[in-house]
Amino acid sequence: MNRENRRAAFHTLGCKVNQYETEAMKKIFRERGYEIVGEQEFADVYVINTCTVTAVADRKSRQYIRRMKKVNPDSIVAVTGCYAQINPQEVEEIHGVDIIAGTGEKHKIPDYIDGLAKASGGCLEEFVEMGPVASTDSRTRAYIKIQEGCNRFCSYCVIPYARGPVRSRPLENIREEAERLIAAGYKELVLTGINTALYGMEQNPEEFGLEPVLEMINDLPGDFRIRLSSLEPAVVNSEYVKKLFRFDKLCRHLHMSAQSGSDRVLAAMNRPYDREGYMDLVKTLCSFDPCYGLSTDIIVGFPGETERDFEDSCRLVAHCGFCKTHVFKYSKRPGTKAADMPGQISPQVKNDRSDRLQNTAGAASKAFFRMNLDEARRGRTQQVLLEEVTGDGKYITGYTGNYIRTYIPYSEKLELNTFVQVRLEELFRDGMTGSVVL
Repeated sequence: MNRENRRAAFHTLGCKVNQYETEAMKKIFRERGYEIVGEQEFADVYVINTCTVTAVADRKSRQYIRRMKKVNPDSIVAVTGCYAQINPQEVEEIHGVDIIAGTGEKHKIPDYIDGLAKASGGCLEEFVEMGPVASTDSRTRAYIKIQEGCNRFCSYCVIPYARGPVRSRPLENIREEAERLIAAGYKELVLTGINTALYGMEQNPEEFGLEPVLEMINDLPGDFRIRLSSLEPAVVNSEYVKKLFRFDKLCRHLHMSAQSGSDRVLAAMNRPYDREGYMDLVKTLCSFDPCYGLSTDIIVGFPGETERDFEDSCRLVAHCGFCKTHVFKYSKRPGTKAADMPGQISPQVKNDRSDRLQNTAGAASKAFFRMNLDEARRGRTQQVLLEEVTGDGKYITGYTGNYIRTYIPYSEKLELNTFVQVRLEELFRDGMTGSVVL
């Protein structure tokens, strides 16, 4: 391939870690002289950063590979990510795949393309630095990967096999990236990883956690805020989250994956907490701030899940008042304990339960939004980061610290990527309307 005027396109599936790593790969490709183009455009190289959490993710990866090979039959297609790590033989059988790179090899793909090295599957024992990522698709929010891997081995999950054990990024490297992003003008730094709550565990199994990272970033000068992408209730408890309250730049929003509201199902999932323990976490957060934003993931149709188990999940969602609930239908992943469990649920039952839980989740979100209004229907004043113009130019939207998407009437006086004080007013679309407090 001619080294001049090479074009590369990227397609990303899955989690925020994958999104971060795609941005890091784009940076590496730019440094090699590539022009980065849209994922549907004609390119010399297509890089597919895959996910394998569900069978749907696998199918989407295969579909994109085939589609892009039709756009340019002479292109080089490189497949990386968790699907490539777990099922390299299956990926190899897809027509048009030229390079298969494991999750620990993403930074080497340009070398593989130029024939300078050969893909080997990658090492899953060390944290792979991909350099500071000072550019993302958003100009307001940027992700910082602080941790890799997981060793919890939930019975339905392949991620420990795809990502390897816990590895934590050195504090000085995190600091360097945070400082670059703040200097570049980003107003929200999102700390992400496969299981961020386990930061530092491989170095000190008795005392580990996010405090050192948060303390370091919180003390950096600048007008910005910090958001955590997620915390695992399988790792944290009430005492853990209480330690987070002292960081004034940390958004009052946490994503905590409950996965089920049934103690019986949680035990089968190998999740080392119960319903009561999860609700204690919620109580602790809401005692600190009644309008603390909480989002979660729930799996429906796990093997052996009864109607009563499912109803326990519905009651958990209604009781906790999540601002957002991501509902997933259980997907059998080969090699996991759950794949061989008795009582596999039919697709029809999964679909029905998914629809019903989505309705419950929608009602819970609206109830949370209403909590941000007082008896006079005058909303709390919240800080909103202005992110984009939408609604055919009618609104400027952004998120509050507690994760409410806010729609503000457009005004030329309002600038994107700035913080404004907004009074929340009414439920609207997937969030609320608001007016700027002058």
